[in-house]
Amino acid sequence: MNNRTRHNYKNLKIWQLGLEISNDISDVLLDFPKHEMYDLSSQLSRCSISIPSNIAEGSARTNKSFSHFLDISLGSSFELGTQLLVAHHRKYITKPILTTLESKIEEFQKMTMGFQNVLKTN
Repeated sequence: MNNRTRHNYKNLKIWQLGLEISNDISDVLLDFPKHEMYDLSSQLSRCSISIPSNIAEGSARTNKSFSHFLDISLGSSFELGTQLLVAHHRKYITKPILTTLESKIEEFQKMTMGFQNVLKTN
């Protein structure tokens, strides 16, 4: 794959997993208290949506630029993990939900870092 190849983001497993995580967060937020709508709920929603969105946006760029967008997506995934810990501490989500989401986020992070390594060698 040369540096000018564009990626079809919908075929990328990292985008698919990122979208799944984002949808999972959306489902979890349905049970959050209403007073969190503009605070933690909003933060969780925005950073989870940022994960697949940055992959999609970066996929139309050069490999070097795409890698930068993947860095942003990764950053959002780490932010999301922290926000989920806050949500668990506030008893908005259960330990099993936290564990499931953390596992998906960790898988996403590993896959994305691996994909970045492939981009750098091409």
